[in-house]
Amino acid sequence: MYLRACSRVVRDTAVLCTRPLVSARQGSASWFLTAGNAACSRGGRNGFIFTPACFITSEAFLNRLMKGKAAEADGSFYRLPASVPPDSGEQLSLLLRPPDQPDNAKVLKVAILGAPNAGKSTLTNQLLRTKVFAVSKKVHTTRARALGVLTEDDTQIILLDTPGLTTPSKVKRHQLEKSLLVDPWNTVKEADLMVVVVDVADRWMSRTLDFEVLKCLAQHPDIPAVLVLNKVDLVKSKDKLLESTVELTCGVVNGRRMRVRPVIKPPWAEKRPERDSELSLDEDMAGPEGSSEPNSTLNKEHLKELRSQQGWPHFKDVFMLSSLDKEDVETLKSYFMVAAKPGSWQYHSEVLTDQSPEEVCTNIIREKLLEYLPQEVPYSMTQAIELWYDSENGELDISVKLYAKKESHMSMVIGPAGQMVARIAREAGEDLSQVYLREVRLKLSVKLSK
Repeated sequence: MYLRACSRVVRDTAVLCTRPLVSARQGSASWFLTAGNAACSRGGRNGFIFTPACFITSEAFLNRLMKGKAAEADGSFYRLPASVPPDSGEQLSLLLRPPDQPDNAKVLKVAILGAPNAGKSTLTNQLLRTKVFAVSKKVHTTRARALGVLTEDDTQIILLDTPGLTTPSKVKRHQLEKSLLVDPWNTVKEADLMVVVVDVADRWMSRTLDFEVLKCLAQHPDIPAVLVLNKVDLVKSKDKLLESTVELTCGVVNGRRMRVRPVIKPPWAEKRPERDSELSLDEDMAGPEGSSEPNSTLNKEHLKELRSQQGWPHFKDVFMLSSLDKEDVETLKSYFMVAAKPGSWQYHSEVLTDQSPEEVCTNIIREKLLEYLPQEVPYSMTQAIELWYDSENGELDISVKLYAKKESHMSMVIGPAGQMVARIAREAGEDLSQVYLREVRLKLSVKLSK
């Protein structure tokens, strides 16, 4: 079944057309948008004929319909992913190994930005085809910048997964690491492309870019940026995706203005969310603490102007996807491959991440703590690795002690008859087995910190 929506062209205005292709897979849809100077006229029973100038979003499902299983049969789709060596010495040696440069090597550094819990780490994991970065429904799961490396054929994509952009007041209020203030800003300086991820299923964030993200974009206008509307599978009304696109891009994509026919809403329709007025302009002016280049280029007038904006009018392209859908993410990956420029690889093709095996382990355990423990409990927990033994039979034995600040917290972690801590150990061990490509036996114990 095809659904089509198209707006009339206004003078000096491009057209935005949508063409959701609804598959038989539980009614999911892959959206194919076009924006450009198109001649849009009435024709046929479908209403309009248009000539697209550029596409915005996933065409994976369309390609599958046209090519059948040819694309899936491509061996590169099922290339065995790199893994993290379970020995920190091996991982360091791998990181220091000279890159195995191919002929006509290409490289692209991608900074993945967004508000906390927008789905940045889930998207990065899907691009890498391996769960390397911790993911949970709670905010601030990623606590420091992490790097993932996707190497395919002659192209290397360096994915810079960053903590969600936040403010000094929130870091102080929730007792978070100061790295959350510094890492995202420093990471952007390295990037060739910025990817801004928005949780379009969040009714408060789907129409307005996070102010810290806007500040970051304004600070680096010379770096190309694309918008990724994530979690589209959770949006029941697909018309809202168009409205969100217009709001988040200020109606401009790749320098071309787009227009969507307005929908008459009833008086009780939800109002546009207002910006968080929690911070003063003086606090906004303060750069990331410890940053070598404070955010001083944004003066009060510029910040005031940004506060009046809902979105960013300089995005090159827009993608609508679910980071859980491999086909959607495959389209984004292909976009990165095309955007890569000739240049020397920075890592050997076997490198998956710059994290040590111990860092991967503690991050995955923290993910499970965040997933299963309530409120502030997981944020107050600390970890210490007591045993890391790679046995002769290929199994990896890991023992980690968890420290809780309160006896009540310790009881929550242990759970009735030790069921909670056993579940966390089992699920974390399964994830780690996929990262290290070997059997992992993880033991967790809980102690009250002094």
